[in-house]
Amino acid sequence: MTNISIRERFRTFLPVVVDVETAGFNPKTDALLEVAMMTVKMDEKGFLHPDELMHCNIRPFEGSQINEVNIKFLGIDPFDESRDLKDEREGVVPMFKAISKLVKKEGCTRAILVGQNGSFDLRFLNALCERIKYKRNPFHQFSVFDTASLAGLVYGQTVLSRACEVAGIEFDDLKAHGADYDTQKECELFCALYNRFTTYAGFIATYSDL
Repeated sequence: MTNISIRERFRTFLPVVVDVETAGFNPKTDALLEVAMMTVKMDEKGFLHPDELMHCNIRPFEGSQINEVNIKFLGIDPFDESRDLKDEREGVVPMFKAISKLVKKEGCTRAILVGQNGSFDLRFLNALCERIKYKRNPFHQFSVFDTASLAGLVYGQTVLSRACEVAGIEFDDLKAHGADYDTQKECELFCALYNRFTTYAGFIATYSDL
């Protein structure tokens, strides 16, 4: 048994895994097409496990740019209403609110984004909040836990599929590049990285000890 909590372990931050799919690389001009978020939970031994997944397909915002190379890579029609498209506010704000509620429940101050090259995902979320004038973004405005960097350090691999393979996590290339699937795999990878570190290094001094 351990008395450690997520709040103590991550300096009052709540890790939330995020993946976005986009129609380009400029968060201010290019359309946001998919958003997925997945929470983690800590067991009584202090190890992390994937928890709840949230996902939505986003209708491109008015005037946004669509890079055809990105669309072909993703293999989707960004204007296909059969994908249950939602406007940015309708699709993402409920996720923000759910995360904020969990942050409060865990006694944390903010969520911190976990992602494969997580600064990319964070820039698109920050741009969305600016666009829709949403001032309650639960995520830290610039800090992230980057699984590409962590996996490169621990497993010697920075590509998600290869890092998962080395970590013993099943990965289906045919399902890759969908925000929901990639988020699940990034979450499994983050938990594996954290649990591996904890197994070999033990529990570090917690926030309350400092």
